[in-house]
Amino acid sequence: MPEKVNPNSNGVKNSAQKVEVVVQSPSADGEVNIMGELSILVLRVIFSLMMVHHGLEKFNDPQGFAEFVVGKYFPFLPGDPVIWTYAAAVTQIICPIGLATGILARISALGILNTMIFALYFHFIDTGLEGFPFAVVENHNYIFELSAIYAAISFYFVCAGPGRLSAFRKTNKITYYPKSN
Repeated sequence: MPEKVNPNSNGVKNSAQKVEVVVQSPSADGEVNIMGELSILVLRVIFSLMMVHHGLEKFNDPQGFAEFVVGKYFPFLPGDPVIWTYAAAVTQIICPIGLATGILARISALGILNTMIFALYFHFIDTGLEGFPFAVVENHNYIFELSAIYAAISFYFVCAGPGRLSAFRKTNKITYYPKSN
């Protein structure tokens, strides 16, 4: 670990020493995997566009969603189901914008993941597991399948972050000042 020390005039180490840690690139030759980074960017943007679509659907018929989904399957939520419908719609529009651009990407992904957990709960209460994973269902996909995929992608971005091609990317250099003895 490289250490930079600022000795004073008599050769004694200064108590406020600065330590820089350089995090190695994951590949042995120090090159960035640009195809990997581009694929993460494409996944972020396409996923976000699809999620915005679901938020706009809720704005299109908030009363219907509030009555037939929130009111029916989430009676434990306090307050008016329309408020929860708008909260889900706003989350599904604002958070994908943050994720797609990389601005507060992990927090945005967490908001989407939270919404998808509620969606999965709804689907499991409504239709159950439908014989998952071995049943062949009538519509050729499980009703909960899309929500599960969205939840998995959101979980990935919560854990891994947005990748290098994002607006607020962290640098690979970390500077900190350790406490003096």
